[in-house]
Amino acid sequence: MQQLSRLRQEVDIWRQLRQRSSDALELALLDDPSLLVGLEAEADSLEGELARRELTAQLSGPYDRDNAILNIHAGAGGTDSQDWVQMLQRMYLRWADARSYRTEILDSSEGEEAGLKSVTLALDGEHAYGYLRAEKGVHRLVRLSPFDSAHRRHTSFALVEVYPQVERDADIAINPADLRIDTFRSAGAGGQNVQKNETAIRITHLPTGIVVSCQNERSQTQNRENAMRVLRARLLDLRRQQQEEEIARLKGAHIKAEWGSQIRSYVLHPYQMVKDHRTGHEESNTAAVLDGNLDGLMESFLREGIRG
Repeated sequence: MQQLSRLRQEVDIWRQLRQRSSDALELALLDDPSLLVGLEAEADSLEGELARRELTAQLSGPYDRDNAILNIHAGAGGTDSQDWVQMLQRMYLRWADARSYRTEILDSSEGEEAGLKSVTLALDGEHAYGYLRAEKGVHRLVRLSPFDSAHRRHTSFALVEVYPQVERDADIAINPADLRIDTFRSAGAGGQNVQKNETAIRITHLPTGIVVSCQNERSQTQNRENAMRVLRARLLDLRRQQQEEEIARLKGAHIKAEWGSQIRSYVLHPYQMVKDHRTGHEESNTAAVLDGNLDGLMESFLREGIRG
């Protein structure tokens, strides 16, 4: 029923565009100069809406309409890379806020000096996964380090992983006997109640060895539910990878590991530029990108038809 409702909405939008185009053409045939300004405005509006519809048509994967879970992990670069994780977290939260997506921090691990070692976010909104799959891979930052007393230029890396949130039970079946569930005291903020009680959850999926943990909620039950959301998403992604590897094996192709496959560089010194290495798309306003203006980079990825 949800799929039927979505398809009906999509068809209704195209029917409305067709009707608006037909009405505009009829008015244009009247050759009335007083209608010219209104017709030009309508033509611009139709052109903009058509461009948006064409982009949305690229989001046609089986999970592109779904909510997303996004993991960010610090890579090479020490404290700078952990600070980079926190910068990326802020960037994605601002991007989501601009789209009126609901966001939630499911889990985070603070760095020793600054920043975050890792963070897990849930982003709920139409086509969240479809857009965010453009972000999957290694993100490289080049800047003058605020943690270097000599203020030298440093390069740091962070790995972004994106999974669709699985809402349909038929997609992923998890046998409770395959799970090992451990509880522990939260190491993060949350007050004395969190610190005294074992509210944090760690779930190990024994057949695959996948481990997920959540500790940001006061309730052990809520942390367990969040951990299961992340586990289902990771199991779905693992199944997708296995299917792609099998197809590649049959074709004789080579599957390149994502870690180390740098997808984007953010250069803040000696010049300012953000470049996506997959599409060649560049943005010169680095401050805007880090404030969440990712639409140009995401759209170039989608228009290239790259599957994440």
